[in-house]
Amino acid sequence: MIAAKARLASIQLGEPKPLQHGSKEVLSGIYKSATDAPALVGRLGIQGDGQGDTINHGGPDKAVCAYFERRYAFWQEEFGQPFPNGSFGENFTIGDWVEEDLCIGDVLTVGGAVLQVSQPRQPCFKLGLRNALPTLPVRTQETGYSGFYFRVLEEGQVCAGDSFAIVERHPLGFTIAEANQVMYVAKQDAAAIQKLLAVQELAESWRKQLQGRLDKL
Repeated sequence: MIAAKARLASIQLGEPKPLQHGSKEVLSGIYKSATDAPALVGRLGIQGDGQGDTINHGGPDKAVCAYFERRYAFWQEEFGQPFPNGSFGENFTIGDWVEEDLCIGDVLTVGGAVLQVSQPRQPCFKLGLRNALPTLPVRTQETGYSGFYFRVLEEGQVCAGDSFAIVERHPLGFTIAEANQVMYVAKQDAAAIQKLLAVQELAESWRKQLQGRLDKL
């Protein structure tokens, strides 16, 4: 049974900076630093944080990136290197819960903010650059240890150490883990895709991607 509350273990913020990707540079906000100061969470993100690729990152459906602290022990064992909080470029590192515990559309409070789970995080090559591990994005898809995004229903101030509380469970109960399974494993399962698309709170980018896949099926 899921714990009723979870700890906001840390908050990480960072503005975009150039990363070397082969022979070219790409702009990314994946490098973030921990802050103990109160953070103002707004509809489009956290004050003092930014994205280099505003087409694929940020916006109302991806205002806050979150990752689960419990997953870092797995990555440390798999790759034999440290993974401090923020290694996945997340704003919020959450203790206690994992992807099986939260559902798309769940509403949570933390500090003065009200947030809603909108979609799993889709790892891209920048995650590999950030950790000097080119295979990490693919392994993230394979394991489903992806983290996720929040949309912001009510803006507010949040501090590291605050507690998350689930105030509304989505009636369809489609977990982050199950959504990852549909996206990366059960790609030909039309019934599973339709079930996930029935979650109206699913982020628009995922809805378009899955609807396109369903149309082809």
